[in-house]
Amino acid sequence: MKPIASFTINHETLLPGVYVSRKDRLEDGTVTTFDIRMTAPNREPVMNTAEVHTIEHLGATFLRNHPVFASRILYFGPMGCRTGFYLLLAGDYASRDIIPLLKEMFSFMADYQGDVPGADAKSCGNYLDMNLPMARLLSRRFLCDVLENISDERLIYPA
Repeated sequence: MKPIASFTINHETLLPGVYVSRKDRLEDGTVTTFDIRMTAPNREPVMNTAEVHTIEHLGATFLRNHPVFASRILYFGPMGCRTGFYLLLAGDYASRDIIPLLKEMFSFMADYQGDVPGADAKSCGNYLDMNLPMARLLSRRFLCDVLENISDERLIYPA
């Protein structure tokens, strides 16, 4: 079988960052898939499921309510390896195009207070597996260490 594109990326040198994972052409336009890599694969501990689940709820809620991007959000969810998230947007984008949006989202998550949206038995299939304090800490770390002064090496996959 032919390997999928994401398995051809050198994860030994991949830094936390925001990468265009793929672009799919559809009849009506383009879908851009972003790799929002929050930890260095195989060099840092992966995120635990509770904080990943919390970031998923907070991020999806923020994105689907965003005044500009809400209608372009197709999906926001975790990578199976628990080192980051995928964001699928309707439209043809480069990584740098969404940095302002991600700064807003990670600021929202880093400062979030209160009940996690959708974290109840009626709304979620695993609502008890949440960790807001750790989700806030990881969001603040990604915002400060990666997004605030992002360089090209964190926007373009390594060769």
